[in-house]
Amino acid sequence: MSKDNKFTGKPDTDKTAKDTHYATLRRQHRDAKRERGDIPTPGPQKRKRGGDDWKPPVLAPEQVYLYGLHTVRAALENPERKNIKLSVTQNALARLEINPENMKIPVEMVSPQDIDKMLGPDAIHQGVMLETRPLPVRRLEALKDSPLLLVLDQVTDPHNVGAIMRSAVAFNAGAVITTQRHSPTESGVMAKSASGALELIPYIQITNLADAVGEMHKLGFVTIGLDSEGPAPLEGTFTGDKVALVLGSEGKGLRQKTRETVNALARLDMPGAIKSLNVSNAAAIAMYAARQYLAK
Repeated sequence: MSKDNKFTGKPDTDKTAKDTHYATLRRQHRDAKRERGDIPTPGPQKRKRGGDDWKPPVLAPEQVYLYGLHTVRAALENPERKNIKLSVTQNALARLEINPENMKIPVEMVSPQDIDKMLGPDAIHQGVMLETRPLPVRRLEALKDSPLLLVLDQVTDPHNVGAIMRSAVAFNAGAVITTQRHSPTESGVMAKSASGALELIPYIQITNLADAVGEMHKLGFVTIGLDSEGPAPLEGTFTGDKVALVLGSEGKGLRQKTRETVNALARLDMPGAIKSLNVSNAAAIAMYAARQYLAK
């Protein structure tokens, strides 16, 4: 029941509307910070959706489900995307600020629970899911004009790869290159972690990393492998006009064949008690150092 205004004696609807407006602004600000990674998303234990018996749907090879407001918005704005269907709640549709009548794909109005059934209880989907096709395959030779590449040697965690993509876009890298085996394919989890970056940078999966490194050498790149036992600090290892940074998996690091193939091995000097970093953090620091060198 609305509280009466003490001056007019009438329900204070203006105050209620103002409270609703500011609550909406606070929610949008909080969601934006979560999308940027400034604050963590709520863990599954805070989201009582049930779903203990949930099983993921079987997807066709060319079928991808993307979710989350920022991720889906970026995918809808990417002209290279071939989108199939948008499933969205009324609230999420308003926050996407799109008109269903202007869309070239079907738009299905659903409840949050409908999306839960497709994505599972742990997906932070924010009321929106996009069925789409994987992005077109890119080739290494298309990257010859880029001065900075990032290469991942069997980094398997899609959350890490997504975070690395986001940093790669921030530092204007030309591509994130991974192996086809022992690395994540394009997925909703990776896209959500990338927070829109998947649409902004080529994600190239190659068959043989040693062969790809050799091809980068022919394209003029100096390849530098990051290794905690590297013989020299990274900032003193840079040379040439184009750099390809190579980072290894979360546990094992660079494989021996990769170590033997790159032009140089280097380390990130860390004066503190901890001498190793999460691969996504190491990638961001390495790209910053590379950009400092390339800007000279």
